[in-house]
Amino acid sequence: MVKQVRVFIDGHHYYVPERSTILDAAKMAGIKIPTLCYYKGLNEIGACRVCVVEVDGYDRLFTACNNTVDEDMVIWTNSKKVREARRTNVQLILSQHNGNCTMCTRSGNCSLQKIANDLNIQTTPFKKDLPKQKGNPNFPLIRDYSKCIKCMRCIQVCDKIQASHIWDVVNTGSRTTVDVKDVYSLEDSKCALCGQCITHCPVNALHERDDTDRVLDALNDPQKIVVAQIAPSIRTAWGESFGLSPEKATIERLAEALHLMGFNFIMDTDFSADLTIMEEASEFLEKLQHPKDNKFPMFTSCCPGWVRFCKAHYPEFVDQLSTSKSPQGMFGAIAKSYYAKALEVDPHNIYVVSIMPCLAKKHECAIPILNDACGDPDVDVVLTTREIDRMIRASYIMPDSIGERALDMPLGLGSGAGNIFGATGGVMEAALRTAYYFATGTNPDPDAFKDVRGMEGWKESTFTIAGNTLHVAVSNGLGNTKRLLDALKEGRVHYDFVEVMACPGGCVGGGGQPIHDGEFNAPARADVLYRQDAKNVIRFSHENPSIINLYRDYLDHPLSELAEKLLHTDQHGWKMPGEK
Repeated sequence: MVKQVRVFIDGHHYYVPERSTILDAAKMAGIKIPTLCYYKGLNEIGACRVCVVEVDGYDRLFTACNNTVDEDMVIWTNSKKVREARRTNVQLILSQHNGNCTMCTRSGNCSLQKIANDLNIQTTPFKKDLPKQKGNPNFPLIRDYSKCIKCMRCIQVCDKIQASHIWDVVNTGSRTTVDVKDVYSLEDSKCALCGQCITHCPVNALHERDDTDRVLDALNDPQKIVVAQIAPSIRTAWGESFGLSPEKATIERLAEALHLMGFNFIMDTDFSADLTIMEEASEFLEKLQHPKDNKFPMFTSCCPGWVRFCKAHYPEFVDQLSTSKSPQGMFGAIAKSYYAKALEVDPHNIYVVSIMPCLAKKHECAIPILNDACGDPDVDVVLTTREIDRMIRASYIMPDSIGERALDMPLGLGSGAGNIFGATGGVMEAALRTAYYFATGTNPDPDAFKDVRGMEGWKESTFTIAGNTLHVAVSNGLGNTKRLLDALKEGRVHYDFVEVMACPGGCVGGGGQPIHDGEFNAPARADVLYRQDAKNVIRFSHENPSIINLYRDYLDHPLSELAEKLLHTDQHGWKMPGEK
């Protein structure tokens, strides 16, 4: 049993577990102490000094986030000395922060803004001193040096969770700041573009490149046929910033909003997730039939953040990546070939907009070799969930008061298997459902492979398909992926098939999703996808009628010559910075 200690907080006594931080003790007592740089379990360094409290017997103030309670400690969380120190500390931070809140995409969702308002700070006596350095506005991930508050969260999440080590503290004294490590600019780094530094930033020092103007230009171009594809995880999160429940924030309601904005066709990336499964499952089974000619495991390739990480940090595994394009890439290739033919239009006039939970997708759609349908990029532009929400607001569309619109066919139909792509383990589960059918000619129980579900960072399981024992693994978060890859390199584990998602929790926890500071929303969002899968009348990718018709009328069969041309890619066909 944990020993309890007595503490006095603001004149009242409480019993809390021994070694509790002052912050946690106050929280247990129902007393709020403001924080800014603090992120539980990740960043508990007291850098901002917003959480300071007064402790009897000491002249100095204590940071509540990283100092623990003692027996009979007397703590004051709102004394005159504490209030003045907090205000001064926040005013100092504001003196080095570009406070153009009316033109900031985090306005209303900014921890610094909230604390300044809570403390009734209306002016600062300190001279403004903003850095002149600017980030590259063309890179998918943009660092705004004038907004950085040096909380160090980006360093911590990049090092501890994502094992990418992109950010570090640079310079000394008053010039101390956060910047990229080892190289001059972010675009020259080995950044995976997972975007976790963005979702963990309490302000707007890190944000995605905004591509909404490009989409608006296309919508206003009478020659363009603007086609939207909506990724699976978008339906779990797009309504959060509007206060909509998952039950009300349906993909059909989002489709109606897009239609009101002027999109010509709104379709579902679940369709191309099913297509990915058809190709990737076939590719995997083909490798299993020729084990001497192939290296194992085969890795999924639908997450571009993972592909960037692999190419940058573990190039020895690149040849084991599936050659299948990601679902967004497959969708674009089919939209500008098969669908253009069905519409009897020039494929050069089709403008594909991907609505994705991800920054790395912005990079992926710009890879020059991903242009197999007509010579134009398979996908023209990628918008994150946050960007599409901003477009809805800018259009003065009220999502809670509009109706629903069915997605356009045939590329608007997806299975439950395609839907769970958005959660960690979903790609593996969907692929095994169809691989089982391809190998045996019968469907398994749709939930036969559910052991790969869950938020655990590195999961492994064993399944038997047509007499073959398959060892599979699933990882989410690049730190967990690093552990898995190191174990493979050292021969400590062996797998046949591995799914990797760069972001913790999978795409539902993507770097382009709505930001709720200090919260990890991936589990709740994943649960939405699994509930939708369970209710879907089609739970296998190979039973999707639109997929069946696509192969019958156009592609012929998985891994056909045309399928290889449109739906597969060369993972060596482009280079990461520093890649040989």
